[in-house]
Amino acid sequence: MNERFAMLICYTRADSAVKTMELISRIGQRKAKMRLDKLWWNSVLAGPLLGFGCAISLSTNAAPWYQENAPGLIRTIAACFFPIGLILVVLTGADLFTSNVMVLPVAYLHRRASLLDIAKSWLVSFFGNLAGMLFFGLVICGYGGVFESEVWKAESIKFAVTKAVTPQWHQIFLKAIGANWLVCLAVFMAVSSREIVSKIISIWWPVMCFVGLGLDHVIANEFFLPLGIFNGAPIGVGYYIWKSMIPALIGNIIGGGVFVGTVYWYLYMTGDEAVSADFDKFEIRGALTGIAENAGPVHGGEDYEYGNSKHEV
Repeated sequence: MNERFAMLICYTRADSAVKTMELISRIGQRKAKMRLDKLWWNSVLAGPLLGFGCAISLSTNAAPWYQENAPGLIRTIAACFFPIGLILVVLTGADLFTSNVMVLPVAYLHRRASLLDIAKSWLVSFFGNLAGMLFFGLVICGYGGVFESEVWKAESIKFAVTKAVTPQWHQIFLKAIGANWLVCLAVFMAVSSREIVSKIISIWWPVMCFVGLGLDHVIANEFFLPLGIFNGAPIGVGYYIWKSMIPALIGNIIGGGVFVGTVYWYLYMTGDEAVSADFDKFEIRGALTGIAENAGPVHGGEDYEYGNSKHEV
């Protein structure tokens, strides 16, 4: 009984921030070594997984009476459903560009990945996410008629205009910083959690917050904007790329890579604050299960060196 209780405590407690940063560095290292074909398809899959959250959020937001009389309430209710997408991404280990902009720089700053690794991962994951999201948004939801009814079609057009036309370029850029700041904090807390319920709760609140505030996530916008254009929004592809995709892309990189990855690397992985690379050697199986869960389809049975320690996975 005491042994079972000890195991329960071990797997329901969360790791500290400094230990979490060590785990994020390991995830970045493993993602840096992923085969290109697996990286591509794992990134393509992340698009539809996030797209499910985008679609249910947009569907919920299509409530004309609430839009007129209680816009804050309906936006908050719709935001409650969006985290489903990131939960699916994190728990399946899919490669989402906006979380890779956090984990790869941490691995690089920890001297576990190169600039070439970062460039490869970012480039492949971004275009893989785009391909997957376009398939889901245009083929599954567009030609599939998911938003074919007049109310939902009108909402998709209105939402696309609100995202790309109404705000100025610098506003989209600044909102994108806040969006991926919260998304990467959600991933950070999910990594620190040791069982599925805690991971889901950790992801839910920050993501709901960013959606409820109307912040800009470049991959999510790859669903909202093309679907709006498909349904007749007065936006051209070039306008979308310049006015929405580019500022959101740059802002997301800064929000996740600087405000989360680099800042917490400086706070917890430099000087005396850093933990030993083998801090979890007595529970390495459980820890590496968490790493593999977030790192995606990496090679099994290989040895990975973390600092002075070497673990087989």
